[in-house]
Amino acid sequence: MKVDTVVQSGDEAAIRALADRFVAAFNAGDIDAMMKNYIPDESLVVFDVVPRKQYLGADAYRADWVDFFSHFNGRPKIEITELGITVEGNIGFSHSRQHVTGTDKQGRPVDRWVRVTDGYRKVGGKWVIVQEHVSVPAELK
Repeated sequence: MKVDTVVQSGDEAAIRALADRFVAAFNAGDIDAMMKNYIPDESLVVFDVVPRKQYLGADAYRADWVDFFSHFNGRPKIEITELGITVEGNIGFSHSRQHVTGTDKQGRPVDRWVRVTDGYRKVGGKWVIVQEHVSVPAELK
């Protein structure tokens, strides 16, 4: 039993490190580095809040990120908070609140909170996001 706890702690740490890499890549505006956190094939499924669309496959989601960044002057920033992680074997899930800030092309400030649920799979010893669901919280307190 103690071995499972150690493995899960290591897996949870690896998923937290993935989240940290995602934040660093996002804040640098590096879409290629961001996409290294996702499964790189057509099995990726993403439900995004803007423009309220479903993306099937890594190529489609990469195009969504390109479009997302094109709406900002400079680089937007992201912060991930309240990250909760569950791991069982080669499958994991997380939930978090994510805060995106920046300035849009019209010079207006962007200050948006979203909730994100990610599904992970360990592939070749590496954790990757295989499913993502982004939603707008009904109320933040």
